[in-house]
Amino acid sequence: MSKRDYYEVLGVSRTVTEVELKSAFRRLAMQYHPDRNPGDHEAEIKFKEINEAYQTLSDSQKRAAYDRYGHAAFANGGGGGPGFGGDFSDFMSDIFENFFGDAGGRGRGRGNGGRERGADMRYNLEISLDEAFHGKTAELKIPTSVTCEVCTGTGAKAGSQPKPCPTCGGAGRVRATQGFFSIERTCPNCHGRGEVIDDPCPNCGGAGRVTRERTLSVNIPAGVEDGTRIRLAGEGEAGLRGGPAGDLYIFLSLKPHPFYQRDGADLFCRVPISLVTAALGGEFSVPTLSGTDAQVKVPEGTQSGKQFRLRGKGMPVLRSRDVGDLYIQVVVETPQKLSKRQRELLMEFEQECSKENHPESTGFFSRVREFFDGLSGST
Repeated sequence: MSKRDYYEVLGVSRTVTEVELKSAFRRLAMQYHPDRNPGDHEAEIKFKEINEAYQTLSDSQKRAAYDRYGHAAFANGGGGGPGFGGDFSDFMSDIFENFFGDAGGRGRGRGNGGRERGADMRYNLEISLDEAFHGKTAELKIPTSVTCEVCTGTGAKAGSQPKPCPTCGGAGRVRATQGFFSIERTCPNCHGRGEVIDDPCPNCGGAGRVTRERTLSVNIPAGVEDGTRIRLAGEGEAGLRGGPAGDLYIFLSLKPHPFYQRDGADLFCRVPISLVTAALGGEFSVPTLSGTDAQVKVPEGTQSGKQFRLRGKGMPVLRSRDVGDLYIQVVVETPQKLSKRQRELLMEFEQECSKENHPESTGFFSRVREFFDGLSGST
């Protein structure tokens, strides 16, 4: 008698995901379990068939071989996964471990004496653009939990030690039987620690840690950007009862700069220039974050909005020798509060100007006239 297709046995498609595969297996295993179908030989056969199919398809390597060669992949002793055998309670315990995690009876912290990893911490640090350019060493004062110096993290009073929990015998778990299921849960007496403290440390109250303010020295490398995260391993909260400490994450934010705007490694700024400088040309200097002045030459006839690029005058790239550029956009400033003589000079200047002096505006208005003339001529 030929074997049925494993996907057909579990009632799933060949594109089934791992989660969907587990769900289908759990549903069918419950349905055809021998204890739910006493004396039903057909249900027992189906249960073995379901188990065999799942053992193959839940293994990525076996599934790949089965997809390619079918049952022939296991014809020479490879086997499509073991059939049902052994103690059923152990088998179902494994199922519940996969599906329900801690509820299946193998929870975290079992018999570890309550030694739990400390929580990770976050510290927000604001720095200036100049500090991001040069890098710095920051001194941080952080209130956090540290290992109790009196009990050295055990939580017990000096001269005493934690004792195994009498309820769970130090396992941290207790077992409860419901029907044919045997399910473990966290011990209600020791809360999964496996130990109890009869005489807690008066300094920390049995927690094994106390709150203190620590001073840390943190290196801020040159080129960091807004939102950069720095991880300091083991500098978070101390763990409970001697457990490992968590990590400290420092999130950097940059203060707005009064002159520069940043985009990655490039810097941008706007510089106003006079009408005369724009028309006749000139030169001006711009201070940079490196501490030197950069000279910018303005050619004759420069228009407002013109952008000049100064290579290598931007921000350093983090963990690299590369440096960004500095982009300077000039804005031609229109004179205000003119005197009578200044107005007369400008009027004379306007009368002396020709179309060649203002090619952009002259061309623009010429195109506008042609456009509207074309509209009126078409109607």
